Amino acid sequence: MKNAKEELVNHIADRDVKHVCVVYEKNYDERTTIEGSLDEVLPHMDFEYDNGYGGQKIKGNIWYSDGTWSERGEYDGSEWWEHKVCPEIK
Repeated sequence: MKNAKEELVNHIADRDVKHVCVVYEKNYDERTTIEGSLDEVLPHMDFEYDNGYGGQKIKGNIWYSDGTWSERGEYDGSEWWEHKVCPEIK
């Protein structure tokens, strides 16, 4: 089990967050959208979820002031946040 709030805070580190949008799928028929500034989102992210087995539980994006973003990655039931940077045009 993993705490969604701790995972989000650790991933963000010292990046300046502009906006967060997370969809938490507790089970097949119960889905919650959590969206807003980091301060608005964090209180609602304090829950445990199984990040290593079964379907993806958390989906979403984090936008940063520097133009980069993070999106939720998933493979074979494992989940994580992945920081993305737009590639330079050559």
